[in-house]
Amino acid sequence: MADAELEEIRRARLAQLQQQQGARGGPAGQDGGDQAQQRQQAEAERRASIMTQILDPAAADRLGRIRLVKESRATDIENRLIMLAQSGQLRQKVTEEQLKELLGAVAENQRKEEEEQKIVISRRKGGWDDDDDLLDL
Repeated sequence: MADAELEEIRRARLAQLQQQQGARGGPAGQDGGDQAQQRQQAEAERRASIMTQILDPAAADRLGRIRLVKESRATDIENRLIMLAQSGQLRQKVTEEQLKELLGAVAENQRKEEEEQKIVISRRKGGWDDDDDLLDL
């Protein structure tokens, strides 16, 4: 193909894409990003609403401080609390003491998992040793 033909095809394709974006109401690529951001924001608002319903103020404050230190731990605790609430296992708001107990249980589970994942290296006795080469000198 000649350069002129390629350029004409590119212009036609660009015009087609611009027309499609005009129909959607936004620049190319921005629509998908906006929708994803809106979904994340809606999810965050939904989670915050659930957490205000199931945590008393002192527990919510403690969870907020935990979030400042370690985001992943706070998210894990939130997920567990939301799961408990949705399954109907929470009858009343979670107090700060109950939250402390849950944090302790999660920490204990993580320690057990870390212990299971330890790698033990055992070295053979009486095998080849680099120091043996020095004795032959």
